Amino acid sequence: MNSFKKLASDTAIYGVSSIVGRFLNWWLVPYYSFMFLPGEYGVVTNMYAYVAFLLVLLTYGMETSYFRFASKNDDPEKVYSTSMISLFFTTFSFVLLAAAFRHQIAGFIQYPDHPEYILWFAIILGIDAFTAIPFARLRLKNRPIKFAFIKLVNIAFNIGFNIFFISLCPRILANNPDSAISMIYSADIGVGYVFISNLLASIVTLVLLIPEIFKISLRFDKQLLQKMLSYGFPILIVGLTGMVNQNIDKVLIPFLVPEDQDPMFQLGIYGANYKLAVLMNMFIQAFRYAFEPFFFAREGSKDDPKVYATVMKYFVIFGLLIFLGMVLFIDVVKVIVDSNYHEGLKVVPIVLMANLFYGMYFTLSLWYKLTDKTRFGAYMALTGAAITILLNLAFVPVMGYMGSAIAVFCCFLVMLIMSFVLGKKHYPVPYDLKRIGSYFLAATVLVIAAQFTLELSPIFKYLLNAVLVFAFILVVFKLEKNELKRFIPFINKG
Repeated sequence: MNSFKKLASDTAIYGVSSIVGRFLNWWLVPYYSFMFLPGEYGVVTNMYAYVAFLLVLLTYGMETSYFRFASKNDDPEKVYSTSMISLFFTTFSFVLLAAAFRHQIAGFIQYPDHPEYILWFAIILGIDAFTAIPFARLRLKNRPIKFAFIKLVNIAFNIGFNIFFISLCPRILANNPDSAISMIYSADIGVGYVFISNLLASIVTLVLLIPEIFKISLRFDKQLLQKMLSYGFPILIVGLTGMVNQNIDKVLIPFLVPEDQDPMFQLGIYGANYKLAVLMNMFIQAFRYAFEPFFFAREGSKDDPKVYATVMKYFVIFGLLIFLGMVLFIDVVKVIVDSNYHEGLKVVPIVLMANLFYGMYFTLSLWYKLTDKTRFGAYMALTGAAITILLNLAFVPVMGYMGSAIAVFCCFLVMLIMSFVLGKKHYPVPYDLKRIGSYFLAATVLVIAAQFTLELSPIFKYLLNAVLVFAFILVVFKLEKNELKRFIPFINKG
């Protein structure tokens, strides 16, 4: 029992720090929307899409390999040392190559006037990849508090540097042109200060991790590294396909949207509104932290399939509640971003539902994890990546960023269906499809009904939309009352 309490405690610390961190970082999106025009924010969206891919490549599954081999090796310090030396060599080589060819790389990704972006991001990526193993070591040594502290400090410094460079420096110089601030600030850098802030925050993280880094024993085992690379290669493939599904659209839009339609403007609009789906992402992230230890701890119990079916049903219920809340009150949500970005609000319902499908896919994915058939996870991820790329290539030149939203929706829907069909064969779970389908139908009907409130005054519109959300809750209560009695005492009294 104590081990489960420890697991729950550590999961809570990691989960809260990750979710709180992502939520705090997310507030930079509304901030950027008021500080930058869509075309400028498009640069931020585009560059961080490249970062997502490159970080997976530069860690090449080594973090998971370290967990696997350090936990089962008689000499975990040798595993740590081998991992660190390998990552140091690859990241240092990457930074050198990126620095040497920064002008060519900048030209290739359509930033010929900003080779400095390449250098800044090369250093950021190098630090983030190299520190992946010290962070993994903290987790393996059961030190979640230090792990969470350093992660949150990174985010705090990133936010602080952004506010300092983007808001405070211009204001100080406007009031005092001769201020010493002029030595470290130039208005010409503009959106580049987003990247400089990230770079400085990464350096702070590296400094905080120095005590862990210097615990390395400088022992390198070539055979061990080969085994770790072999183990991590499938993880690299799955990671890359996952990045394709989530970020390839933000890489392709500048290349696929015709120049006369201002591709960076469209990317900025799309990127900001894509981020508005954060509430669904927070829910899915919290669910993942709780669900993984839950189902692995229960493995082998006779009532597992029924429990998993119940979990799926309530996951869908809460997910649809978030969907309805966001869609029916989008006029309230939109005030947190500048009006220059409001034309892209039409992608929010599509992205929200796509993320809900992804959460359902994750819930379904337990079948291949419990049966040790993880290769199917790679097959489905590769299929999703192919769909994402093909649909972006087909739709974006014609529909702009709406094509990307449709592509991510179709990708996760197909992956969800594939996982359900395969899971039914390899690990049958009695999912209540009729009930789940009823909730999706109810949510769809309510969203359609909300369209008739659009022309009403805001007060009446919000009141009626609140009634619609309450109607969904009543439908759930009516259908689930008998089951809810086991969890909520006051229902029995009623």
